[in-house]
Amino acid sequence: MDETPERIRERLLEAILDHVPFDGWSEAAFRAAQRDCDVTAAEARVICPRGAVDLAVAFHRRADRAMVEAIKAADMSGLRFRDKVAEALWLRVGAMGDREAVRRATALFSLPSHAPEGAKLIWETADNVWTALGDSSRDVNWYTKRATLSGVWASVVLFWLGDESPDRCETRAFIDRRIDDVMRIEKVKAQVRDNPLTRPLSKLHESLFGGIKAPDLDHLADLPGRLGGGPR
Repeated sequence: MDETPERIRERLLEAILDHVPFDGWSEAAFRAAQRDCDVTAAEARVICPRGAVDLAVAFHRRADRAMVEAIKAADMSGLRFRDKVAEALWLRVGAMGDREAVRRATALFSLPSHAPEGAKLIWETADNVWTALGDSSRDVNWYTKRATLSGVWASVVLFWLGDESPDRCETRAFIDRRIDDVMRIEKVKAQVRDNPLTRPLSKLHESLFGGIKAPDLDHLADLPGRLGGGPR
């Protein structure tokens, strides 16, 4: 029975992980994975037109899918919402996989030619967190929540890469600190809204951005993020 493209891509991904620590997410690593899987060069290129870059993207999205499944399986009913977000990020850390592969992927997506793709993947992770936690915002908050969490997640990845503490406990503490920083910002925003002296600023903000709506998930599936149906 012929394999599906998805199954071949998964085999290529598993194979390339043996080569990434030595060659990075490179053409050499991609060709080695193709040979290991006994896949023709033409077939591998059809499935992954950009070679190792496409497999690095698949590596990231596979971890996103694992995070979403872990969030669904976790009992967060007794947690505050800020703790749910922190727990979701910690679950994403647990889905990272090999640290050298993540390190090499971070370097790859830091290159100018791949930086837009890297930013898109970080946005997708933030969007998957909010969606899995049941975010229902449909106004400008849809964007600000994801933009804020994207910044948090990017910093968490960099911290995790250098964390040598037992069980990466320092990363968990770092996540909590970053979420606390975000919550302080939200507290200040609430104070601005409630203070008679600064309320006009809040009203101005609402008038400027009140017309912004979240994208239509059914008709704009080619935009970054979850659009089109969850982590891929």
